[in-house]
Amino acid sequence: MSDERATVRPVTLSRLVELTHACEDNPRETDELATALDVSHRRARETILEAARINLLEEDDSGDDPTYTTTAIGSEFLNAIQAEYWMQASEILATHSPHYGAFIDVVEDTEHADLDTLLEHLEEESEFTPYSFNQTGIEVVGDWGERLGRVQRNAFTGSYYPAEQTSIPSNFHFVLLNVYDDLEQTAGVDLRQRYLSIPRLRETTCERLSCTRAAFDDALLDLCQQNVGKLELSGAPMDTAAKDATLGIKQIALADDDGLVTTSQSSQQVMAGVEQFGKQYYYLAVHDRDITYTQEAST
Repeated sequence: MSDERATVRPVTLSRLVELTHACEDNPRETDELATALDVSHRRARETILEAARINLLEEDDSGDDPTYTTTAIGSEFLNAIQAEYWMQASEILATHSPHYGAFIDVVEDTEHADLDTLLEHLEEESEFTPYSFNQTGIEVVGDWGERLGRVQRNAFTGSYYPAEQTSIPSNFHFVLLNVYDDLEQTAGVDLRQRYLSIPRLRETTCERLSCTRAAFDDALLDLCQQNVGKLELSGAPMDTAAKDATLGIKQIALADDDGLVTTSQSSQQVMAGVEQFGKQYYYLAVHDRDITYTQEAST
């Protein structure tokens, strides 16, 4: 493929999906794709080049203008997206995108690391390859990984960590108490807090356990139900600081826009609490540390 470059191009996951779908049935020229995606010729070209590099598209340059068609790998990727098999889509990208694959490997090896640490490790890993990394590139592939659920990023510290689809461990309550103590101490010895932000507890605990946010929520609700009177969930006023985050929680959902398969993406910086019986709770208080935990719906 012409115009090869060492770094990953700043292409969003939704653009890769749209482009792969647009070329699925018939070969398309760049101008046609620019119109279909409602982007400039330059932007369409940039997206095409990245999609071709990771084998989602193939080029036919036998005519006056090159055309692009979805490959078998591209169809497999598109099928995974349409079925909302996010992990399968992530595996396809990890196999065929040198940057995304290297990013996932380093995140899993380091377990949790900030952007600077990841960049250092990725530079070492790519030293003898034709590829290189910079901060923008990490954020691009990190965005893919977050939206597909392969990794999560602490919304307060920015650290990346793998989001493994495993059961919450049986020592969840001990880990939560340790996180609770650590966060409580940040207020200072004379300002110890009884009610702590659930979003902050969630982000730190998920990072330590490499668990998903949904798994944490289920486990926390189970834990509170099993220890009534010892743990207390509390609501919050609309303007509570517990809802604020430094970074957004990135999500993805399938959308069908005028026949073009795409994804709707959000990066909401307003953090959610936990919901029980239709009510949102944003704070947790520990009144008695002698708590027990039996795994129920926490998977």
